[in-house]
Amino acid sequence: MIRSATLTLQPALSSLNDNNRLRLFSGSANVALAQEVARYLGMDLGPMVRKRFADGELYIQIQESIRGCDVYLIQPTCRPVNDHLMELLIMIDACRRASARQITAVIPYYGYARADRKTAGRESITAKLVANLITEAGASRIIAMDLHSGQIQGYFDIPLDHVYGSPVLLDYIASKQLPDMVVVSPDVGGVARARAFAKKLNDAPLAIIDKRRQAHNVAEVMNVIGDVAGKTAVLVDDMIDTAGTISEGARLLRQQGARQVYACATHAVFSPPAIERLSSGLFEEVIVTNTMPMPEEYRFPQLTVLSVANMLGETIWRVHEDSSVSSLFR
Repeated sequence: MIRSATLTLQPALSSLNDNNRLRLFSGSANVALAQEVARYLGMDLGPMVRKRFADGELYIQIQESIRGCDVYLIQPTCRPVNDHLMELLIMIDACRRASARQITAVIPYYGYARADRKTAGRESITAKLVANLITEAGASRIIAMDLHSGQIQGYFDIPLDHVYGSPVLLDYIASKQLPDMVVVSPDVGGVARARAFAKKLNDAPLAIIDKRRQAHNVAEVMNVIGDVAGKTAVLVDDMIDTAGTISEGARLLRQQGARQVYACATHAVFSPPAIERLSSGLFEEVIVTNTMPMPEEYRFPQLTVLSVANMLGETIWRVHEDSSVSSLFR
């Protein structure tokens, strides 16, 4: 069951209802999230035909006039990444050819985000390539949530609003009133994220796990910097993929005397063998959001899924009304 955040955000619904330029459409990647966003905004998702031909090609047709409208397309580029990315590009192209005034791609999860720089010779910077594809397809603006690295914002030559799932996660963690809490970054690269998280939790102490990555999706945990003995450790990351990093971190925290270990992440990628690792008993609770769909086979007793629909809905409304988005996160 997806739990709605207690974070209270209320758009000016009368303003939205009066302004018939706003249109909201969903790709196939996460229809349930798009429906929640539409409910928050007090509107319906626009009608669209989506089908696949025998050879695998996709067909998209917008089934209402969007001429002169501000169109918002909700589509995380999650598994299967290439299919959902191509679907987003086709939706953007269809809207551009239908004379939409502005096309905003709302991407709760940005696929290929980890390929954001060259770490060896003859590698592609795929995060930049995807940004180019979306821009060339005809997008006017991007709304993205918790990008893997901040530099991806600079890969776009169109406006990008970077929003965060942390208010939803923080609200839930604070409601649990965990005793002797310490916020833990699973690696050095995530220290800024963990520090910001700890600051919002009444300046909770911070610890860092030093790890050395040997290969893609393989991590070797070395040691803990900070005091975790007898404390409730909250591991914070932007995503959980195979759960190798965060599980090894939890195991080390247990060895260092942590009383309980919680895991927090915005994006639940959950590639095998993530479910086995996360449900092995290392964690009291694994807290994620619904930026990508969560099928039943991915669920386990320790899992809690929080909804970011209100946050995305409020962001869409503020962009549409030319209001501040950054003030949401102050």
